[in-house]
Amino acid sequence: QNCNPSLLFPARIPLTLPAPAPAMSDPATAKRARLENGATDSPALSSTLVERGYENGAEDAKSVITGLCRLFYTAGWVTGTGGGMSIRQDGKIYIAPSGVQKERIHPDDIFVLDEKSGEAIENPTRNFKMSACKPLFSLAFTLRDAGACIHSHSVNSILATVAFDVEFKVTHLEMMKGIAGHGYKDVLIIPIIDNTPHEEELEDSMREAMIAYPKAPAVLVKRHGYYVWGRDWVQAKAQAECLDYLFEAAVKMKQIGVDPSMAP
Repeated sequence: QNCNPSLLFPARIPLTLPAPAPAMSDPATAKRARLENGATDSPALSSTLVERGYENGAEDAKSVITGLCRLFYTAGWVTGTGGGMSIRQDGKIYIAPSGVQKERIHPDDIFVLDEKSGEAIENPTRNFKMSACKPLFSLAFTLRDAGACIHSHSVNSILATVAFDVEFKVTHLEMMKGIAGHGYKDVLIIPIIDNTPHEEELEDSMREAMIAYPKAPAVLVKRHGYYVWGRDWVQAKAQAECLDYLFEAAVKMKQIGVDPSMAP
């Protein structure tokens, strides 16, 4: 039987390669390419332009605040422009701005204050407002000598303020070990204060709670969230994570009829 070679070995199809991409050495060309690929020229709107120093190991205060705001956003702690963070370092206080998308802020969006005078020595390059949390952060620095303070709007913390009355109290939970001055068999108590229409109006009641509960590393605000602090940002972050875990665990324990404040 005769075989047609052209059927067994069809002619090769010519391969057409795309034209090489234009060089990006020209800033205008690079900018145009970004816009064509869906990016925007505004840092406030484009996540592709967010500086990610924290993720790359940077530990300066501005990089840490912006990086942790991105992390806390994914955890649901600072969504809808809520929540915030402040760091006290080398005679300066760094504060994330108010009323902005926390996952998109840049290092040059951070307010920098002189620790002694409280006056701003660096303002954001964009027209942002000073955080309404400023007086609450200041309480952590002055009453606890904290190096960092975090304000979270986590759902777990809000549920905890509903499930408990004036104190959040737990014991015999492993994650208590992550809270300074507490161990597995200790009793962890976090005071709960009433919410107010405006953030700065919490100052007096938060001060009273911090004085009344000197071992507490945080203050819960009913149906709002909580403030947590630490000697530096590392401890503040760790304690925020441990507390959020404990808030969730305690609420779920109550749901199945177990009192989280009682030893097993």
